Amino acid sequence: MRPAYEDLFHLIEPLLPQVEKPSRYIDHEWGTLSKPEARFRVCLMYPDTYEVGLPNQGIAILYRILNGEEGISCERGYLPWVDMADKMREAGVPLLSLEGAAPVASFDVLGMHVPHEMAATNFLEAFDLAGIPQLSGERGEDDPIVIAGGPSVYNVEPLAPFFDAVLIGEGEEHIVEVCRELERSRDAGLTRAERLEALAQVPGTYVPGLYDVTYAADAPHGFATPRAGTRAPAVVYKRVAADFAATDPLAQSIVPYTELVHDRLSVEVLRGCARGCRFCQAGITYRPVRERSADQVVAAVVRGLARTGYDEVSLTSLSTTDHSQCERMLERLNERLADTGISVSIPSQRLDSFDPEMAEAVAGGKKGGLTFAVEAGSQRLRDVINKNVTEEDLDRAMRAAFEAGWRRVKLYFMMGLPTETDEDIVGIARLADHVIDLAQEVVPKNQRGSVSVSASVAVFVPKAHTPFQWVGQLEREEVKRRQRLLIHSVRHKSVRVHYHDADVSLLEAVLSRGGRGIAPVIQEAWRRGARFDAWTEHFNLERWREAAAACGVDLDAVACTPYEIGMRLPWEQTSPGVSPGFLEREYRRACAAETTPDCTRASCTGCGICPTLGVANKIEEVRK
Repeated sequence: MRPAYEDLFHLIEPLLPQVEKPSRYIDHEWGTLSKPEARFRVCLMYPDTYEVGLPNQGIAILYRILNGEEGISCERGYLPWVDMADKMREAGVPLLSLEGAAPVASFDVLGMHVPHEMAATNFLEAFDLAGIPQLSGERGEDDPIVIAGGPSVYNVEPLAPFFDAVLIGEGEEHIVEVCRELERSRDAGLTRAERLEALAQVPGTYVPGLYDVTYAADAPHGFATPRAGTRAPAVVYKRVAADFAATDPLAQSIVPYTELVHDRLSVEVLRGCARGCRFCQAGITYRPVRERSADQVVAAVVRGLARTGYDEVSLTSLSTTDHSQCERMLERLNERLADTGISVSIPSQRLDSFDPEMAEAVAGGKKGGLTFAVEAGSQRLRDVINKNVTEEDLDRAMRAAFEAGWRRVKLYFMMGLPTETDEDIVGIARLADHVIDLAQEVVPKNQRGSVSVSASVAVFVPKAHTPFQWVGQLEREEVKRRQRLLIHSVRHKSVRVHYHDADVSLLEAVLSRGGRGIAPVIQEAWRRGARFDAWTEHFNLERWREAAAACGVDLDAVACTPYEIGMRLPWEQTSPGVSPGFLEREYRRACAAETTPDCTRASCTGCGICPTLGVANKIEEVRK
């Protein structure tokens, strides 16, 4: 029988003096919304520590929505750090929710957020601490229904055996429908299997256990099809919020006890991006583009600051400067917050939409650092990836920034992009050096010593449902060679180069490109001690190689072997609504270095998402 709801904080309290950052585990923060007396109870869990997970807007949105529903209570959970996890195992303390300190296994639903591929073993760590069987097929009638959702579920196959159901797309309405269906089927006395089959009828809900995986020459990592006799759909399309502008932009309600990784008020001003960068999964999966009004954003910021007491506000989206009223919003907020010490920030700037007026609006009297995503070191390669920015855009933006008083700039690039050559790698160094040269022209002589440029270079990881989904990752040793070439190509001492670990990127590619056959590797890696793989001090590729070898899997082959166009891909049964023909067409345009315009600024480019999902009017609304 499922454990009854009870507050077990008295079991955690004696462990607090023995662990790092005990504030991660203290309940009763200000602003919690749960109501333990409710008949249907949900625990939403972020698969990392409290300070990493609490700022997540997705969980904050669903937490607020569920607790606003009659008869439903939602609590939160975070993964204990390794010291606390070990202490809990020694003391026999199960994984508990945060605000109620109730056993996670006692909830009707355990909702797991999937933020990125490197969280894979953390799900298994959470299940083990909670006393919930790791495999969906081994769970009993009294175990919670484990659902998953988030930005990294568009190839969920490596994790599929661990989840009972996966919610594809936006959750504002979807999460409520799923919980109401599970409440109905529970009260009707349906078996677990019957409940999951009924759940598959809720649009946007993928129930992996209802699908068989077939392997063939044209499907080396398998493809999933509905099992005969079930009513599971052949393709599960993502959900889109019916009216994004009508949703509350202020998701945050909780004031934390400890400093967070992103310790600020965040307000989502825009959802979606149609710029069309061919490497970017989010640019496909968050379409169509929708924005909030300036009035709505300003009101939400004022309300959120009064509620939380933060001294920094971040206007978040995939491309905030693409908001049609971005500059006006910034001006109004700076006027409203003048003399308060509160700053307004934007996560990243678009080179082609940054100008002196925008620079001053973002500054708000403070000159911290500016971040720009350049992505590639040559115009040819920027055309391949459809970045649609030029070196002239970089010059104009940098001059505006330096003239407005900025002295620190971070430039984001990628390495290992399709068709990349050594000349493109050297081009990254040349562009970073060029920014320093510009500063020498613009910045007063007595301030030039404070100018710095940071070039952050990620390793390209092919992602599902993008034009580059067929491409293999650059082999690990070649990644390292190109990283050395980059370091040796930089001239200026004021340029600092940071690059992603090639080993971590290899595993990320395995988890993003693999099929359901990767699940045993994840489980074996966890058994061998893998957890918190996104944390440098805990990641160990050799542990994963040993696990893969034990399962008969070649990690390098999974990550680096390209798919041929026409092959069956492991993720085809879940879709963001994009047309396969559009992705193939964009891939061929990439090979020819031909660009495609942003559909919010030109005509429809035929991605297929709007008509497939029945939201054809959304792009027109943004254009107007």
